Amino acid sequence: MLTDLLKKVANQFNINKIPYMVIGGQALLLYSQPRFTNDIDITLGLDIDNVDYIIQITDKINLKPLPDNPSDFVNQTMVLPMVDTETERRVDLIFSFTEYENDAISRANRYEIDNIQISYASPEDLIVMKIISGRQIDLEDVKNILLQNPYLNKNLIINTLNEFGKFLNIDFTDTFIKIVNSCSLT
Repeated sequence: MLTDLLKKVANQFNINKIPYMVIGGQALLLYSQPRFTNDIDITLGLDIDNVDYIIQITDKINLKPLPDNPSDFVNQTMVLPMVDTETERRVDLIFSFTEYENDAISRANRYEIDNIQISYASPEDLIVMKIISGRQIDLEDVKNILLQNPYLNKNLIINTLNEFGKFLNIDFTDTFIKIVNSCSLT
């Protein structure tokens, strides 16, 4: 059921040339052991000034905003939570326009499902996002991604984590290296 919804959303974004990448649990399914997820998370390569446009094009596929005032909500959170009126499944659209996210979207892996191209975050970028999130379950996901994909571009991951670390004054790289070492992937 989520695959059908994902295809519907991806097709609409493809038709309207919206840059995007699927992140979170749906992307994790490609690179690691499955983990239950009941929603779809998508990063858009658009800034928050495009909220009304996104609502307009997602309305065509029966996605409805959950907040009463979507523009205010997105201005505060950068996220537009939506629900598919047919399945009642949630789709979270994350507005973004940073250099990193634009680069990550350009690195996204494209997979075809039933003749529909779907852009998924690369495993390297998924690892970066999960390390920055820092939740224990996300760090376990990182370990599983590494175990399933031992030939990832670790330099890209380390360089990206270093950049975020400088900006946020947090040592994300140390966390990544500890996970790599725990996997015996040095």
